[in-house]
Amino acid sequence: MSHDTPVVVLDLSATGIGIVRSLAKEGIQVNAYDTKGKYEIGKTRHASCGICPNPVDEESALLEFLIQTAGKYRKKAVLFAGSDDYVYFISKNRYILANYYQFLLPEHDLVKAVLDKRLTYDLAVNSNVSCPKTFAIQDEKHLEQIINQITFPCILKPVFSSHFRTRIDHRLYKKAIVVEQAAQLRNEYHFYRPFGELLIQEDIPGHENCIYSVKTFFDDKMNLIGVWMNQKLHQFPPRFGSSALALSIRDEEVIQMALSFLQKIQFKGLAITEFKRDPRDGQLKFIEINPRIGLTQALSIACGVNLAYLYYLSLTGQNPKPVTRQKEGIKWVYLVRDFLSFRQKRKNGEMTFPAWLKSLSGKKVEALFAWDDPLPFIRSFVSHLRNLWRRS
Repeated sequence: MSHDTPVVVLDLSATGIGIVRSLAKEGIQVNAYDTKGKYEIGKTRHASCGICPNPVDEESALLEFLIQTAGKYRKKAVLFAGSDDYVYFISKNRYILANYYQFLLPEHDLVKAVLDKRLTYDLAVNSNVSCPKTFAIQDEKHLEQIINQITFPCILKPVFSSHFRTRIDHRLYKKAIVVEQAAQLRNEYHFYRPFGELLIQEDIPGHENCIYSVKTFFDDKMNLIGVWMNQKLHQFPPRFGSSALALSIRDEEVIQMALSFLQKIQFKGLAITEFKRDPRDGQLKFIEINPRIGLTQALSIACGVNLAYLYYLSLTGQNPKPVTRQKEGIKWVYLVRDFLSFRQKRKNGEMTFPAWLKSLSGKKVEALFAWDDPLPFIRSFVSHLRNLWRRS
């Protein structure tokens, strides 16, 4: 295989670092960029790292930055996005960026649909995919009109998750808010509405280990080039957060549901499709699609389906052989987040220290730690603990 085409990764979170390491170990030249704060924590010795403008607030500056950066390479670099904000930026500016970089995304309307939770729900309903009952709230008057149709507890969540994650207030750095009764819903809606559009969704019961993520790569002709999946074990924050501990497993029902859905909507490129098994009826309920590589990329490598590398080979015209089988029973842990998740669960009486230690047993890979590149892990650990101290 030829590895002389360079790579540019936009993101230096654990997701971006997973992409960087999985390609650098193949001998590929990797360049990684992110905004100042994330760069300072995530910069890695496996890539040439730098600071870039923010994809949300400095879109024109980032576009100019990438055009200038492209001039450094003899070949059009393969472009990776490690966050939804970077995906949306690339998709929106695809016709300009395609002159300088190689990347593969679905049509822009489809990218917008999976990033807008209201439109994602419509996609699922129109594709006959079971999903939680959802209400898009227009304003307080509309909330009052439908409040008697809502079953409690329910979930209040942003239409665009990134709108909350960009806020400094820790109350906004969350994927969903659990609401127990109508009065609380009114109060929570009043507080959160100024920061972005909101929707209300049925709360699917069950523990975090009822959640499954299917990772896929379909090429430009919708040929399946790679697929693997994991079960979530812990999330941070607990219940509604990102993965903190995950397990590589294969469940054909989950995989076939994801593949069928993606093929029906013609979702080419990289994707993460998430479902939760409803303990009330045993049925899988669709949660979301993310149009990129996921946080658990290190597990992708460990279980034998390196989606980042398959994507690179495909875009550089090397026609990789599809990889659709995976190693099972390997755990992935984002240790600092898993510890903070345990800490919160112990406070709520939901987990003991011995039970947490037992959950970490077995063969596993760490999200950030690497003996030959320890600093991203150390800086991330310190940053998380510092943020915890500030919030407390």
